[in-house]
Amino acid sequence: MALEIPQVKQHTFFQRIQWIADPVGYMENAVQDNPDLFAAEVLGFGNSIVFVNHPEAIKELLSKDRQRFPALGSKNGILRPLVGDNSIFLLSDDRHQKRRKLLLPPFHGERMHTYGKLIRDLTLNIFNQLSPGETFTARTLTQDVSLKVILEAVYGLDKGGRSQKLRELMTQIADAFNSPLTSSLLFFRWLQQDWGAWSPWGKFLRQQQELDEAIYQEIASRRANQEPKRQDILSLLMSATDEAGNPLTNQELRDELMTLMFAGHETTATSMAWAMYWIHHLPEVKRKLIAEIASLGDNPDPMAIMKLPYLNAICQETFRIYPVAMLTFPRVAQNSDELFGYKVKPGQVFLGCIYLTHQREDIYPEPKKFKPERFLDKQFSPYEFVTFGGGSRRCIGEALAQFEMKMAIATILSNYDLTLANNFPEKPARRGVTLAPGTGVKMIFKGIAIRG
Repeated sequence: MALEIPQVKQHTFFQRIQWIADPVGYMENAVQDNPDLFAAEVLGFGNSIVFVNHPEAIKELLSKDRQRFPALGSKNGILRPLVGDNSIFLLSDDRHQKRRKLLLPPFHGERMHTYGKLIRDLTLNIFNQLSPGETFTARTLTQDVSLKVILEAVYGLDKGGRSQKLRELMTQIADAFNSPLTSSLLFFRWLQQDWGAWSPWGKFLRQQQELDEAIYQEIASRRANQEPKRQDILSLLMSATDEAGNPLTNQELRDELMTLMFAGHETTATSMAWAMYWIHHLPEVKRKLIAEIASLGDNPDPMAIMKLPYLNAICQETFRIYPVAMLTFPRVAQNSDELFGYKVKPGQVFLGCIYLTHQREDIYPEPKKFKPERFLDKQFSPYEFVTFGGGSRRCIGEALAQFEMKMAIATILSNYDLTLANNFPEKPARRGVTLAPGTGVKMIFKGIAIRG
């Protein structure tokens, strides 16, 4: 007989407050009594959603997502203020599949080769500006690297006034929800009120409007001065058409560019900052990684860097221990059903809990310890290692994100001596809908690396 899905035994209001202020604490408290799945009330009063963290249950949820548990874009409404109505995040069914087919090619295959030198040069340019003894925040620099990659690879801009303006505006938007307090604006709709330029939501709307104007100016300029040979992602999207021969509208282009900025820039910057922390927090990890990179010689081919096993293991373990995205996209039950032996009601919303899956002792012994070797010793299933989601909503930028992270880390470790500014453990904290290092990872630039 099917079981009832257990409920978190806490008042809805306090669940929501803790989920915003301390998401890791909330999940770890809830899972103590409910090890495989639980119903929570964190995204809306009276609207229960089910957090699922058992791999078999996640497999059932994601592999049946188009029949029993489709991933409906309408359930991603919390992202609407960030990415707009026409984002792939908010599309469903055929519209989602067609848009995904349109967006996927630029992030795979031969295009990866063209990004290698770009990422290496951008990383060197940014870190070369540091002075010996200077203290810096790792996430600020990795955000700069990642944003410039987005501007060149996605927008096709390298230098000049428009690039600088877009970078400044994108940084403002990216930092608009950089703490649990400011993130609450996304979770409490009644706070989303424009009370003028000095109100939190009013300030965000004005920053967003200024960024929109800059994006639309860029689109208009491209339409007026078409260059068929351009291979940046914006140019590819502008030249693409659907089955009826219709191109994307300006609004659709804007929303997808915002989606790529949010999903590709913010998440990658955070992952790189976490990697910088773990590598410099654990001397043996740093020593092994430097030796592996050095084995490739000077100016190694980007594809050779991509294949380094220990570097790959470090990146995978970074994604595992504090995944930037804590949850998969929502799935919605279509009928009365069962999931992993539990009763399911029509319309019930389910989320794969990436963080709790990655913290399961039965999959990852000593899950609180950073141990890259676990990814050398074992191949984990897509339902045990869920960093990039799964099913029809698997991250389309997965290949570029991993490529960018490996190239940037290899470049930094090969060329610079860095150290953490203190020995305090770096704790995760909410940043918008993601999980990021609480302090941003404070570091000291010691100078140019001398290897030998």
